[in-house]
Amino acid sequence: MHGLSDKGRTSGAVFISLTLLAWSSVPLFLKYFTAYIDAWTANGWRYGISALFWSPVILVGWRRRALPVGLWRAAIVPSVVNCIGQSCFAWSPYFIDPGLLTFMLRFQIIFVALGAFLLFPSERRILRSRAYWFGVIVVFAGSLGTCLLGAELPRGATTFGVVLAIAAGIIFGGYSLSVRYYMHEVHPVFAFAAISLYTAAGLITVMLLAGQQHGFAVTAFAQMQWGMLAASALIGIALAHVFYYVSIARLGVAVSAGVILLQPFFTGASSYFIFAERLTPAQWISGLVAVGGAIVMLRRQQRIDR
Repeated sequence: MHGLSDKGRTSGAVFISLTLLAWSSVPLFLKYFTAYIDAWTANGWRYGISALFWSPVILVGWRRRALPVGLWRAAIVPSVVNCIGQSCFAWSPYFIDPGLLTFMLRFQIIFVALGAFLLFPSERRILRSRAYWFGVIVVFAGSLGTCLLGAELPRGATTFGVVLAIAAGIIFGGYSLSVRYYMHEVHPVFAFAAISLYTAAGLITVMLLAGQQHGFAVTAFAQMQWGMLAASALIGIALAHVFYYVSIARLGVAVSAGVILLQPFFTGASSYFIFAERLTPAQWISGLVAVGGAIVMLRRQQRIDR
């Protein structure tokens, strides 16, 4: 049993590392696409490819009559919230760079805490903890510092990009809460497959209505650009969620979520070399402070759950 346990932890570490790398790459892919297509087009194609990847799960479940009862009804609200969040997220790299964007997403952990307090009575005992609220304050202060302590204060288009990134973080927090609220009895694989299909349908519709050349601007893509589009969909959306589910099963939620908190540092460092993004030392320190606050929140939640 000891050997199996060690093997499970090792494979869990591998999968959470792959998840971290995959999700760290998403803002980089989106920034790359800003030179070629608009966000409506990028989102429509990325989620369309991801939906094709996940569709066999639904088809096999349907043929075996294994789909959960009420799956499609339960997935409606999370899918609508996800569409809105993905739209804000995809547009933000047109105004700010990937590192700053990813740090701004950390605001979501605050709104997840507040949403959990309102929606789930079992969570309210966690929010009575002073240590937990200390973590919330630290996350807020660190995220605010990352926003305001750059080479100059955000203004104009940069301000709009920051607002979009913060909005995306808040809405992604709402997405997590809505999945938990509406789909708590659904297996995560079926839940994400259904949400993926709904989200793809919504984003493709928006692409056809508002996208560059109604989404057909990609017909001018070279082979390299098609490869990047497919990679961003498969790595950043389809496979990353599989990796994360496996990580949670083998390492637990707290450890997995804690590792994912490193995402802004991976994205920021990569953006430095790829897009010459320059975050100031004060911004890096503020980001580290925010992550430290999030770790305090996660550890406190884990102790109370135990």
